[in-house]
Amino acid sequence: MYQSQGSSLYLYVNVERNKIHMIFYFSGTGNSEWVARQLGQLLQDSVYKLTDLLNGKPDFPQSSDGRLGFVFPVYSWGPPPVVLEALAKLEWKGAPDYLYFVCTCGDDTGKTAQVFARAAARRGWRCKAGFSVMMPNTYVCMSGFDVDEPELAARKQKLAPSRVEDVSRRIARREEGFDCHEGSVPWLKTYVVRPMFNRFMIRPKKFYASEACIGCGLCAKSCPLENIRMVEGRPQWGSRCAMCQACYHHCPKHAVCYGKLTQKKGQYLNSLLK
Repeated sequence: MYQSQGSSLYLYVNVERNKIHMIFYFSGTGNSEWVARQLGQLLQDSVYKLTDLLNGKPDFPQSSDGRLGFVFPVYSWGPPPVVLEALAKLEWKGAPDYLYFVCTCGDDTGKTAQVFARAAARRGWRCKAGFSVMMPNTYVCMSGFDVDEPELAARKQKLAPSRVEDVSRRIARREEGFDCHEGSVPWLKTYVVRPMFNRFMIRPKKFYASEACIGCGLCAKSCPLENIRMVEGRPQWGSRCAMCQACYHHCPKHAVCYGKLTQKKGQYLNSLLK
């Protein structure tokens, strides 16, 4: 098994009967990374960073007629735009014989499955299966949104391993269909709320470091899109932001702020990762 090193979007590859089986993942706080790693171990597939593709550093086979999976968090009831961008740009010879996704969500997914399947169809692929795994909430950049209370986060993490094991068995059997917790009014959330979120809320301009910043550079190191530069010991955000909030949650001094919207809010990193 091969595992690339670096930031937070990986791909595990398994060669079986001359076919290459892979899992791409995108992750800011570790929830989707943990799911991808677990699936990689259970399925004996290989994992690569999806962001390596967007950062111009693809280090994975670019053709396969085997199993291909994408693991990512749900952002405003849909796949992160960066995941859809990577799916569209992926240079690939042939088509996977079993394309699936696994999305992590704090509550519900909306029409994430439909959005991903349509994006795959635009490049001539059929998404045959999709699954959701409930994980702790991480979004803090809007009023009324915060990380889960420790008890709730622990309860979600306790249930996650059995869910991932079940998903891995269904992927191994190549089951078809979508098993995602859509929640209430999913169409409204995905096709009305989500476009507004993508247009107005995926903006890094409000990020800044408070006086508590010690210049350690963890925010820059944790950014999967390499959007943060350290200038004279202080972070500076560029325009290429996925709003994954890795910078905010990785800061050891809680010094990364998003305007006034992150004041008195919690931080979260997946504790299951080792």
